[in-house]
Amino acid sequence: MNIDIIVKNIGKLITSKDDKKPKTKEDLNKVDVIENAYIAISDGKFKEIGTGEDYKKLISENTKVHDANGLVVVPGFIDSHTHLVHGGSRENEFLKKIEGVPYIDILKQGGGILSTVKSTRNATEEELYNKAKYSLDKMLELGVTTVEAKSGYGLEIETEIKQLKVAKELDKNHAVDIVHTFLGAHAIPLEYKEDHKPFIDIIVEQMMPKVKALGLAEFCDVFCEDAVFTIEETEYILTKAKEMGYKLKIHADEIVSLGGAELAAKLNCTSADHLMAASEDGMKMLAKSNTIANILPGTSFNLNKAYANARKMIELGVPIALSSDYNPGSCPSENLQFVMQLGCLGLKMTPNEVLNAVTINAAYSIDRQDKIGTIEVGKYADFVLLNASNLEYIMYHFGINHVNKVYKKGILVVDNC
Repeated sequence: MNIDIIVKNIGKLITSKDDKKPKTKEDLNKVDVIENAYIAISDGKFKEIGTGEDYKKLISENTKVHDANGLVVVPGFIDSHTHLVHGGSRENEFLKKIEGVPYIDILKQGGGILSTVKSTRNATEEELYNKAKYSLDKMLELGVTTVEAKSGYGLEIETEIKQLKVAKELDKNHAVDIVHTFLGAHAIPLEYKEDHKPFIDIIVEQMMPKVKALGLAEFCDVFCEDAVFTIEETEYILTKAKEMGYKLKIHADEIVSLGGAELAAKLNCTSADHLMAASEDGMKMLAKSNTIANILPGTSFNLNKAYANARKMIELGVPIALSSDYNPGSCPSENLQFVMQLGCLGLKMTPNEVLNAVTINAAYSIDRQDKIGTIEVGKYADFVLLNASNLEYIMYHFGINHVNKVYKKGILVVDNC
């Protein structure tokens, strides 16, 4: 066995085992802690995990040995819900938000998503690429090794494709892996405000087939919400998307309890995201489905809204993931570590639950569980060294970057020493 890299002297290696299903209930709070560990890597994948000085038998002439200096090592973080590629910013809405103007009212006034649509339509591919790359660099520095990136700021075919092409180009050129989602049904353009059907026809008959033909997106998502897309409209769009070969996601019950969680379970979506207003019946249906509940506490924090009822979901057996919802309106922050801390402080999750929610369960929420999400032989060697001696410290000491080093497919891509 030819070993490329060995990382030795790991104080605590903290990871879950992939049991071929997402973590729920008590299992969500379980992790393996291996002290004085080492990791051996070959061809970008984990080849052996052991303890002490057993790594010495693996060293050959070309093996590089890196010292973890007693730090904590965890799997690379997965940000499974972002709006990475967009133009402009929305600080002009900040005072309205502080004053308590509801987001839906801002949207009705042509702000919110529609404001970003205008900026994104006007931006060149190069401008969008450079802006998104800046954010992706920040995410990587914070320990994120895989992100999901949605379109949705075009609301017409040219700009939607422009966003997705930029994300594809970034995926090709950047260390972070990107999972691609088509979100043409992100808002209703003003010209279709009174009659949604013509716009929905454009999404289903023009946008989705073209995006699929170009191979630009794996998932299809819909913003199912009051004053946006109804339950019936969402079901129609997602049903058509499934027929075209898309995997399904849904922005569900973010502001109003419409039954988005129930619909996600009915359609067996890969994930139902937000769920701040999800009903208990919806949670029970999610628990019986294969759908991941992807909670975005940074949005609750920024909008000063109630957090999703994560504890009830966990009690009922719903698999939980956490992600940033990085976007220019409701969560303009690339900091998944802060989201993890909000998972503890806002959602009342334990540090172990939070770690599983941004690693193995997040991998399930983007259908990458066979490749990433745990430190196990055969998976990609995506992992992070943290400036801490235990996991609790990362959650307790909030608002800073705890990353010491980041490895992506066995390559050292961030070194903050």
